[in-house]
Amino acid sequence: MPQQHDKYLRRTLVFSLGRKAPNSSKLLKYSTKIDMTDRLTQLQDAVNCQADNICNAIGCLQQYAPPSPFQEFDRPQENTKSQQTEDYPQLFAQHIVRTAKDIDILIDSLPSEDSTPELQAASLRRLELDNQEAATKLEDAVKRCEDLLEKVQGILKKEAQARLKLNAATDTTPS
Repeated sequence: MPQQHDKYLRRTLVFSLGRKAPNSSKLLKYSTKIDMTDRLTQLQDAVNCQADNICNAIGCLQQYAPPSPFQEFDRPQENTKSQQTEDYPQLFAQHIVRTAKDIDILIDSLPSEDSTPELQAASLRRLELDNQEAATKLEDAVKRCEDLLEKVQGILKKEAQARLKLNAATDTTPS
């Protein structure tokens, strides 16, 4: 169960961050529909996962809870306490809380009703400007790295030539 939830959580984080939209407006509308569908599917999966977590938690509570005494029945209490090998209440509480947080993240990632095409376009323009700025910074960093690489390669080439000359000089001198 924890492995399945971790797989779901990784998938949720990938989709909750969203995708980059293509430049074409026709493709942009199609891509947005795909993202929305993916988010809705994820939300449904998260709700189903939460239902599974709650059902499993109730099942464990039923299995490991001590019996309640009833006054109408005179049954001698058996002294059989089942040993829990794991802390199931803590485990299921963590799963339920984690899934609830995932559901909140997915709900927050859905577009609001107040979102108009103009607001979405303004948001996309802002994201495109941020993307261009980040691309410029990345290009500058790549250029600096290429310059440093050329310097290092030049130094290594000089060092190799100096060693070759040194080896050639020591090989030709008589001992």
